[in-house]
Amino acid sequence: MKLNVLGWGLLAVAVLTGALTAENWPAWRGPRGNGAAPGKLPPLDLAEKLLWKAELPGRGCSTPIVWENRVYVTSPVGDQDGILGFDSAGKELWRKTFGPLTPGRGQRVGSSANSSPVTNGEIVVGYFKSGTVACVDLEGNPLWQINLQKRYGKDGLWWDQGTSPVFAAGRVVIAVMQTDGESYLVSLDPKTGKEVWKTPRKYQTGEESGDAYSTPSVVKADGLEMIVNWGADHLTAHDAANGKLLWECGGFNPKRAGKQRVIASAVVEDKLAVVPFNRGDSLAVIRLDGRGDVSESHWVWRDDEVGSDAVSPVFSDGKVYVLKDGGPKRGRLTCLDAKSGKHLWETKLPKAAQVYYASPIVVGDRFFCVREDGMVISGQIKDVGLADVKTHPLEEGVIASPVCVDGRLYVRSEKHLFCFGEE
Repeated sequence: MKLNVLGWGLLAVAVLTGALTAENWPAWRGPRGNGAAPGKLPPLDLAEKLLWKAELPGRGCSTPIVWENRVYVTSPVGDQDGILGFDSAGKELWRKTFGPLTPGRGQRVGSSANSSPVTNGEIVVGYFKSGTVACVDLEGNPLWQINLQKRYGKDGLWWDQGTSPVFAAGRVVIAVMQTDGESYLVSLDPKTGKEVWKTPRKYQTGEESGDAYSTPSVVKADGLEMIVNWGADHLTAHDAANGKLLWECGGFNPKRAGKQRVIASAVVEDKLAVVPFNRGDSLAVIRLDGRGDVSESHWVWRDDEVGSDAVSPVFSDGKVYVLKDGGPKRGRLTCLDAKSGKHLWETKLPKAAQVYYASPIVVGDRFFCVREDGMVISGQIKDVGLADVKTHPLEEGVIASPVCVDGRLYVRSEKHLFCFGEE
């Protein structure tokens, strides 16, 4: 079933990038938060293109970030939560630890370090399953650390923490969304870690359906910076300055069915939010304007024939790229027109028994994704589908998403950090 809702409100919305450039990947989903990167293209065929690989001290699932030729990644270090810094040649520059880690519950897909770090070019902030939020400068000097679970209550998630911190209104913002326990958005002073504001975000849901592992997006609408957040059967927008709820959109799970936890994040661009829901079976687009309850007015379209469960879509240049991550149709890549929901093309990627947990990226006209078994799949985006599809085995399991900066492709596996590119 597909529902098209006509009518638009004119709204100037742009993903906040600040001083971010094509040469940086400062957060989990890249410089615009949508899984797409401008700039120099990485090689499509990765054979003989490995520049370096660096051994990591423990198994983590977080995606690395890149700033000014430095790579930062969270990882277990022995029995401690840790952040590591590498230079552009793969040399480890420093590693810092922040106290005892909490082991991942999902041993195949989870870890103590699932959340990706974030940087604003001055500091790096990591968030861990233990509840620890740790901040260092770019040279690894510790600045502050706090523990959200000690401040606000224990972790009630069924599985391992997944949401990554973001910067909003110049502060560090973290979303905690869980069925059992307190759910909230909290804004922290980047210099001290002290609370600036904390806003409850609690909805009545079915069993487990309040659990969310998604990461917020930060956008600007008519001069107002807002945090768009997906989880607990609702898409919401909060004022980044004070946490005030601006609008909320329901209708994703009207019967409050259980087990509708959220893993894949919504992605935002062009006045729209693309929302994967229904455990990978549905996709919707929601307008970003309005105030109050917009559940009846702001659905643009809904498609129950395409979706992703753990893998977040890419939203770039008016097109949405959705990778089916599991089930019989795993490996199906669908490109849709964002405004109409029209299916533009579909490509079936090389199939295997393994599924996808890493979210794909688009760099110019090139598409990259990584399967659970460490198979990197790439292709050139054409009007009729993905062409010149290449595969490259890492021969190590991969949960983290790939990253591209300045023509270099970075992939974090269970044991190593890989870097591919031209010499």
